[in-house]
Amino acid sequence: MPDQVLEFELADEVGTAALGRTLAATLPTRAVVGLNGPLGAGKTRLVQAVAEGSGIDRREVTSPTFVLVQEYHGTRTIYHADAYRLADDDEFWQLGLDERFAEPAIVFIEWADRVVRCLPQDRLDIHLTPLAGDGRRVNVFAYSDRFGSVLKRLRELFAS
Repeated sequence: MPDQVLEFELADEVGTAALGRTLAATLPTRAVVGLNGPLGAGKTRLVQAVAEGSGIDRREVTSPTFVLVQEYHGTRTIYHADAYRLADDDEFWQLGLDERFAEPAIVFIEWADRVVRCLPQDRLDIHLTPLAGDGRRVNVFAYSDRFGSVLKRLRELFAS
């Protein structure tokens, strides 16, 4: 069960970019973030916004659906994985991402719900749901007290 839960809505892509910049500035040095939501919900766009907030050109960040894991270096290291095409947990373990969980990096895993048994308990999950136009509902689940300051800042900036 998550320790903390937060829900809010973003009106457009500008809101998604602001969320990404906030995450880049507030996530702990070592963070695992599960991203969930249907196709087109904005999972990769959110990672692009975090990358941009970490000094990485967002155009370098593409969906890792076929590559499975991308690596980016800026003021923070970002690993960006996609579990959509993985057949089972064994394929996830073969990616070696568990070794990245302890690094001073942000590890994003799209379609994290497909490999939830492989993820550390100490993580943040973000579920994106498309709304009318370019809007999105964002549900954030913190599975550790380490993410309390992140949720506090998100609440201040995005929740009413």
